[in-house]
Amino acid sequence: MARKATTSKKKSTKSDSASKVKKKKASSAKSSSTKKASAKKTATKKAAVKKSTAKKKEAKKEAKKAEKKPKAKRASRKKVVAEVRLKAYWGVFNQSLKRVALYEYNQRRQADKRAVELTEKSSSPHFVQLVKEVIEAD
Repeated sequence: MARKATTSKKKSTKSDSASKVKKKKASSAKSSSTKKASAKKTATKKAAVKKSTAKKKEAKKEAKKAEKKPKAKRASRKKVVAEVRLKAYWGVFNQSLKRVALYEYNQRRQADKRAVELTEKSSSPHFVQLVKEVIEAD
């Protein structure tokens, strides 16, 4: 396609610059007036929002005051503590904490003798320790 040659008429530079200046002045006047108007609108909107939020807060406070009534205290239930009775024994244990023998509390000497016998008999050491077991009430 071939381009068509167009001739343009050149305007004088003085008239160009004068029209540019006029356009700038007009646009700046419009923008300043719109800025002022928008500033007034936002200021009034902000004031209205502040007033409405203040009213809402006051309404909420009043509603809370009205809602708060003295609650009737519920009688607290105390948990019944089940008495657990324990009985003490002497237990003979091996190295892996397995109970080998059990003796009454007043038979400590026999428990010690048994621990010494088992230690001599086997290669692992045995020891005596206090054991407490629950006594079931009938």
